[in-house]
Amino acid sequence: MAEKKLMYGNHAIVEGVIAAGCRFFAGYPITPQNEIPESMSVRMVDEGGVFIQTESEIAAINMLFGAAAAGKRAMTSSSSPGISLMQEGISYIAGADIPVLVVNIVRGGPGLGNIAPAQSDYYQSTRGGGHGDYFTITLAPNSAQDLYEFPKLAFELAEKYRNPALILADGLLGQMMEAVEFSFEPIDPKSLPEKEWALCGCKGRERRVVRSYDLKQGRLEELNLRRAEKYTTIRKDEQRFKDEYCDDADLVVIAYGTSSRIASAAVRMARQKGLKVGLLRPITLWPFPTDVLADMSKRIENFLVVEMSCGQMIDDVKLATECRSNIHFHGRPGGGVPIPSEILEKIEAVLGGAR
Repeated sequence: MAEKKLMYGNHAIVEGVIAAGCRFFAGYPITPQNEIPESMSVRMVDEGGVFIQTESEIAAINMLFGAAAAGKRAMTSSSSPGISLMQEGISYIAGADIPVLVVNIVRGGPGLGNIAPAQSDYYQSTRGGGHGDYFTITLAPNSAQDLYEFPKLAFELAEKYRNPALILADGLLGQMMEAVEFSFEPIDPKSLPEKEWALCGCKGRERRVVRSYDLKQGRLEELNLRRAEKYTTIRKDEQRFKDEYCDDADLVVIAYGTSSRIASAAVRMARQKGLKVGLLRPITLWPFPTDVLADMSKRIENFLVVEMSCGQMIDDVKLATECRSNIHFHGRPGGGVPIPSEILEKIEAVLGGAR
């Protein structure tokens, strides 16, 4: 059996990133993700990697550009206002077709907000976040185990498509402690195949160029259209989700991250009361699991979207179901966290009361 340890979610991410073969971290402190750079400052040294506490989040994301352009697995982490500062750099990275990992441990907003958990960065994460035509592959963990395992998946997807990847968690997931199973063999960075585009010295071969622009007439349009084809492939092939009790459901609750754990408890409570309720948990927020929702909407009349925001993912639910179903909402913004009983109350209201 694989080793298990009790650890904070933020520490689980650190161990997962290192096990995934990442040896470069650049970041700047901000609550509630400070345990990540704090732990990285020790673990990267232990593993012979590079840790840099930068002077700003802007510096951090641009250092990632350089490290990843050299072919290294590189990551940064921050919380909502810090991620906002990184958006120009993420846009440049997407424009250069470079794979990196960015971790956002979301706090309440807008502005400085508070350090309570929130899911109000959904739009920013799933719509690119910065300027230009691009998307970031976005994964939504809901446990410390996911926080350990998702960095490996994020790097694999980022490198497969040469695209930035984002792990979107929140302060609750980052700060709580759970048992984490070290479920895969750590990757030796030296065992990773050389990237045929990486800037690793051109002695004995043709020079390579990594950049986010090309000023030749029509060249940028060509590049953007090529990326659009890539995004179409990602949307088709990389939708990920988990579902519970959906086969016979009259109502399906849709929630991700922390909200999905709470919603799962509410669904079990509803089932105990004889209500046919299921749960759909998106794991990829981009690409959103549109296909399964479109199929469900052909037979399910009601969906209830639960978010720790005023409602952002609900737009993707409406698009996926194409107005075939009734879309209901329960949200807790600004650091508010829903509890199972209030979600159950909303379920009962939609279905006409307990049966």
